[in-house]
Amino acid sequence: MATEAPTAGEYIVHHLTHLNSTGHAQKAVIDWSVWNLDTLFFSVSLGVIALFFLIRAANKATAGVPGRFQAAVEILVEMVADQAKGIVHSAESRKFVAPVALTVFLWIFLMNSMDFLPVDLLPRIWQAITGDSHSYLRVVPTADLNGTLGMSIGVLLLCLYYNIKIKGFSGWVHELFTAPFGSHPLLYPINFLMQMIEFLAKTVSHGMRLFGNMYAGELIFMLIALLGGTATVFGFVGHIVAGSIWAVFHILIVALQAFIFMMLTLVYIGQAHESH
Repeated sequence: MATEAPTAGEYIVHHLTHLNSTGHAQKAVIDWSVWNLDTLFFSVSLGVIALFFLIRAANKATAGVPGRFQAAVEILVEMVADQAKGIVHSAESRKFVAPVALTVFLWIFLMNSMDFLPVDLLPRIWQAITGDSHSYLRVVPTADLNGTLGMSIGVLLLCLYYNIKIKGFSGWVHELFTAPFGSHPLLYPINFLMQMIEFLAKTVSHGMRLFGNMYAGELIFMLIALLGGTATVFGFVGHIVAGSIWAVFHILIVALQAFIFMMLTLVYIGQAHESH
């Protein structure tokens, strides 16, 4: 008996389901007891690719006339270095923070760019490998809230490290209880609560912003793919036109979201160097 074609809703739900450690559809958006294997695989693989390009550029760098690859990398490095210099005022900290920001930008750019692949390409290849037409696979790591919140938590840990390194542990604890409303015993609980809310809001919004934009972009590509599946001339033409327009527009989103995440990383680390 031939398998019935999935409905539009079933198609979208299937494409929005992760290949995870349980082998079943995940119920919650965030569940850190479950490993999203596709997010881990693609994010780590693209991270290795990003490092490969940066290491290759460093090894191939020459003092003479640079090639196109070296020139492109130098432009990117100078852009990140200029941004870091204007935000993080400690030259010593910038030796570590600037390379981190550069890596974050390139890494997120590559992860976001996975959205340009045809929606069904890698999932179909994976289904052919596993021999299961119902196998799940999502290829855009930044469209997974677990992944983006994981990165924002990493930035939070860096901020805590620099708070303690720059101000000293006792100085940072003193700031937690005396800023922003002043040093008075009655204000200590309010100050501490405000500081905790600030850390939480920064971390959640940092991850949610990237996730929301990439999840929406992924969903729109799926809707466009469904348009191409209709057996009409209008559907085929609409699929080509809409897909082309959205792909061009999405190039801006992919680069912009990587830049915003990088800039916020620099801003939050820069704030950790400042005293209230």
